[in-house]
Amino acid sequence: MWDYFVAFLFGLVEGVTEWLPVSSTGHMILLNEFFKLNVSEEFYDLYLVVIQLGAIMAVVIIFWWDIWPFGIKRNEHPFSQSGIGRYVMKDKFIMWFKILIACIPAAIVGVLFDDILDKYLYNYVCVAIALIVFGVAFIVVEHINREKEPKIKKIGQLNYGHAFAIGLFQLLAAIFPGTSRSGSTIVGSIAIGISREAAAKFTFFLAIPVMFGASLLKILKYDGNCTIHEIALLGIGMVTAFAVSMLIIKGLMAFIKKHSFTCFGWYRIALGILVLALGAAGIIGK
Repeated sequence: MWDYFVAFLFGLVEGVTEWLPVSSTGHMILLNEFFKLNVSEEFYDLYLVVIQLGAIMAVVIIFWWDIWPFGIKRNEHPFSQSGIGRYVMKDKFIMWFKILIACIPAAIVGVLFDDILDKYLYNYVCVAIALIVFGVAFIVVEHINREKEPKIKKIGQLNYGHAFAIGLFQLLAAIFPGTSRSGSTIVGSIAIGISREAAAKFTFFLAIPVMFGASLLKILKYDGNCTIHEIALLGIGMVTAFAVSMLIIKGLMAFIKKHSFTCFGWYRIALGILVLALGAAGIIGK
């Protein structure tokens, strides 16, 4: 029963931190130091990635009508006025092409260097440094842009150059654990003149292929056999991450309409300092 409770905690933390720009990796490292699953190291690595599928299903459900590119109803931009083309939403297909372009940098690095990055950079020192550096970046970018009117307020206004630039921002998170995928893409988007709401939405949509791809990669590389107990733990984590994500995503979209991300910057800095302090005291990173 203890393992099931810990699996619930991991799903809870995943559902909250995956979407807030505070680094799910940093929080998972802390959680794992105090609450450990009774599983092999190989399965634990798989578990941390695959429970993200629960979180991503929340995005699919909440934004279904924004991402589904087929149908006659709500189709204001069909490929053609007759035939199969009238069932296809041109604007949403173009959006998905932009999302795929944004995926390219991280996908290349992930496939080629995933094991190396995990081996040398997945440690509390690197995570803490990334938390602090990008926390400062959040504060600086928000300060610089606080009086500026965003040039791009809707996802449809993004061009392919914007999409590739966001992909490069996402690459930082793929390389440096603790950066936060949502954090790097949102703060980068704000820096190049994209509104918080459009940046957050594009980040959520971008997570769909990224998380499915990362989960598939981990599953294909996994050499062990999952027991019924491990499958149950994974199921609890995914369901919890899904339920919590439903609440967090809706809350974040409401929050960013009236507030900046500065508070998340200060939180990241405080968390990074805490991680370094715990590591120096020998409490974590043993």
